[in-house]
Amino acid sequence: MKPYRTLLFVPGHKPEWALKALAAGADAIVLDLEDSVPEDRKAEARATVAKTLAALREKRPDAGILVRPNALDTRLTGTDLEATILPGLTGIFAPKISDASDVIRYDALLDHFEHRNGVSGVEYVVPVETIGAIHNARRIAHASPRVGAMIGPTAEHADIARAVGYEWTPGGEETLYLRSRVLLACREAGIHPLTALWERVDDVEGLRSFAEAGRRLGFRGMIVIHPGHVALVNEVFRPSAAEVAFHEGLIDAYERAAAAGDGAVRYRGLHIDRAHAETARVWLENAAAQGAFTRRGPAATHAASNEEPPV
Repeated sequence: MKPYRTLLFVPGHKPEWALKALAAGADAIVLDLEDSVPEDRKAEARATVAKTLAALREKRPDAGILVRPNALDTRLTGTDLEATILPGLTGIFAPKISDASDVIRYDALLDHFEHRNGVSGVEYVVPVETIGAIHNARRIAHASPRVGAMIGPTAEHADIARAVGYEWTPGGEETLYLRSRVLLACREAGIHPLTALWERVDDVEGLRSFAEAGRRLGFRGMIVIHPGHVALVNEVFRPSAAEVAFHEGLIDAYERAAAAGDGAVRYRGLHIDRAHAETARVWLENAAAQGAFTRRGPAATHAASNEEPPV
């Protein structure tokens, strides 16, 4: 899955909100058929989402466009997918998954509707919203090639808070273990790790601190619920020019040392060796996938390495 920095939720029955969400610059839009749509407007929302999907794809060919259907136990999932597995759809935001068998049930539905509607390559973003999902995160991450991302749970008032019973704090210490399980499952499976949402719309400084803490932990993107949050979160998860220069310079320094017969070298006050260079290469691959930079040659890298390292 493309390493989305921001996934912005939009109620499926409000197409004008979707266009505003796209204009906000979110990497991906999630058209919701679940919690934000009243029961008596579900059918209307399905038809609206189908039209909205086409309009969004026309305006932003590069944007991720996902649909969140209703959970499997509602028995509405098949109807939701039948109406929305259409050309231009990127993924399914699959709610209330508890174990690998739920992923397989989704696979059966998607295989059918992709074939029928001439669609291919739809992936899953899996939010961890249940106790079962926390325990089974590793199995879920490996359950299907369609699983492209999982979300570490941090919400203040959502399903996971009720299920676990934690008392939310801005620092998130109470969910560190939960998020860490999901993060490790993502890393092992090679899928995109996302952190969950910041519910306090007007607390922008809190949002920045939360997003930065998620990035430091190892997450590479975030769920957002307000267009005003998109630019800040994109900034936090976008590698800076100084960070790119630091990692390119590290690789160049190691390669020059290795060519001279040395397995380790000093770089900007750090002792580095092959492991550091491999880590830097992976970091740069991820940064390039996010469109943060175009890889430069060794000469430019060496020149840039005199800059101060990122903090």
